[in-house]
Amino acid sequence: MYVSHLQLADFRSYGEALLELSPGITVLVGANGQGKTNLVEALGYVATLSSHRVSSDTPLVRHGAPRAIIRTKIVRDERSMVVDLELNPGKANRARINQSPAGRPREVLGALRTVLFAPEDLALVKGDPGERRRFLDDLLVSRAPRMAGVRSDYERVLKQRNALLKSASGRMFASKGATPDLSTLEVWDSHLAEAGSELLAARLSLVADLCPLVEEAYAGLTDSGGPARLAYRSSIDPDGPEPAPDRETLAVELRSAMARARDRELQRGVSLVGPHRDELVLSLGDLPTKGYASQGESWSFALSLKLSAFGLLRADSDDPVLILDDVFAELDAERRRRLAERVRDAEQVLVTAAVEDDIPRELDGARFVVRDGGVDHG
Repeated sequence: MYVSHLQLADFRSYGEALLELSPGITVLVGANGQGKTNLVEALGYVATLSSHRVSSDTPLVRHGAPRAIIRTKIVRDERSMVVDLELNPGKANRARINQSPAGRPREVLGALRTVLFAPEDLALVKGDPGERRRFLDDLLVSRAPRMAGVRSDYERVLKQRNALLKSASGRMFASKGATPDLSTLEVWDSHLAEAGSELLAARLSLVADLCPLVEEAYAGLTDSGGPARLAYRSSIDPDGPEPAPDRETLAVELRSAMARARDRELQRGVSLVGPHRDELVLSLGDLPTKGYASQGESWSFALSLKLSAFGLLRADSDDPVLILDDVFAELDAERRRRLAERVRDAEQVLVTAAVEDDIPRELDGARFVVRDGGVDHG
């Protein structure tokens, strides 16, 4: 799989842009603030329908423009597909596949698969648990696009259940502790357990697949610390063993955990059990990365997670497009060399850098210079 054309209209800093790409390695060089990351961000958006930099679409639309357009031509097994996305802040986005309207943008998921590593990904190691949950869920969707629906269903049910808990909590306070009618809440308990058990089972299976790949990738990037380990801590029993990825069993356990947490949930007016409260625990040897890993070890662990994601997607079918956005400036010479050795055989690698000397010689390929809102062959 590779992208042969990327065309933008009113996306970020670009009024218009057209980039013709080939398989192999492509390097985008330019000073900071010239728009390198905007180009690869657009590709990441086509793959995930989200940005790795911001949580809403509004900043993606050029100031003063009503909408942004991303058009990509994707080549897979010598067949091409054109995907158009129209971003309309405050309104519904639109998508087209080979000029035919898609019923909803989610239908384009799976057309392009990317693995993008950027400086923001250090938050996978140093950030809050939500960063790691998002990493798992984005990878689930990349492997099986139908998981986008499962994820969306869970978030919808969770929102409704939280609204009911907040309302019940308010009534308890107003009536000085009297217990409100919880029959409706019990219905949403079942809905949350059903949607949550599918998402949780998929996450647990994914973590099991990732564990050996992360350990191997980390060992290949650095001799510092290790071995790199992953563990999934479920809110069903945070101090207990990792549950088995059996959906029916997990649904029963989720309902039981919600029953145990009922009083605390009513007091706080929020759901305290479910995949939204779970944690992916990272450790080097016997020590957690958070608070113990050095800056270099943290970078290596974050890279290992992304390289492992690439390995899983590659094993599933063909290579995803690998994007390394301003990564090498953060690494020492040895880590640069080791990373370059690991990725240079991917079908398509896109690298951005502010300084050309930061790019290892192993990643020699096509060069583009990004400056003054334009892209030129280097």
